[in-house]
Amino acid sequence: MKKVFLAMSLLALVACGGKQTNENQEENVNVNPAAEELKEVTGRKNFGPDHALVTTPQPCVMIATWDENKNPDVMMAAWAGQAGYKQIAISLSKHKTTENLERTGAFTISFADERTVAESDYFGIVSANDVPDKVARAGFTITPSPNVDAPIVNEYPLTLECRVVSFEDGMLIGEVVNQSADESILTDGKVDLSKLKPIVFDAAGMCYRALGEEVGKAWGAGKKFQ
Repeated sequence: MKKVFLAMSLLALVACGGKQTNENQEENVNVNPAAEELKEVTGRKNFGPDHALVTTPQPCVMIATWDENKNPDVMMAAWAGQAGYKQIAISLSKHKTTENLERTGAFTISFADERTVAESDYFGIVSANDVPDKVARAGFTITPSPNVDAPIVNEYPLTLECRVVSFEDGMLIGEVVNQSADESILTDGKVDLSKLKPIVFDAAGMCYRALGEEVGKAWGAGKKFQ
C-alpha cells in the first residue's frame, strides 16, 4: 500500500469510540459513593456523572504494539483525545497493549472506519493474552514502522506513529513523531474525512456511527453573528 507522509498538524481525535466491556468500563469509572443528591434540571432527564455518555461521541482509536515475541497486537480504545499540538492522551486500564508499550516505549494509532467495523470491533473484544495471532485471524497485515518500534496496520489508511512520553495512573501520553496516509483518503494533498469515513462509538445506542459529511466551515460558520 503506497503511503504518503504528510507535514500536517495532528488530526483531532474525534474519530471513533471503542467498545468496552462492562468490566472494563467499571475499571475506568471513578464512582463517588458519597455523591450528593442531584437536583432535577428543568425540561431534561438527569443521568448523573457516571453514565456512559459523559463524553460522546467517543473515538474508535486503534492502538498497535509489538508483543514480547514481535507479534503485532491491536486494541480499540475509546477514552482518547488530543493533549497538545503533537501529543495524544489515552486512558487505559491494564491490557496486553499496556504491557507492550511499557516495554517498547512506542505504539501507533489508527482510526476504525466503515470498511473495518467488524475487524476493529473484534480487536476490542478479544485480548492478545488469549489470542496472540488475532491480527492475522482478522485478515490484517502489518508493516513495521520505520520511525518507532511499533507495527503499522496496512488496512487502516491513516496512522500516527508515536513514542511514549509517560504512562502513569492509567493515563498514556504519546508524542506523534509522524503521520502517514494512503493516497486513497487524500484530496488536494490533505486527509479527507469524507474519504476516510471514520466511525464513532454511540454509547447510548451501543453501536458505531459513521462520520464524514461536512456541515460547516471551522472558524467560518459562526461569522454571521459578528
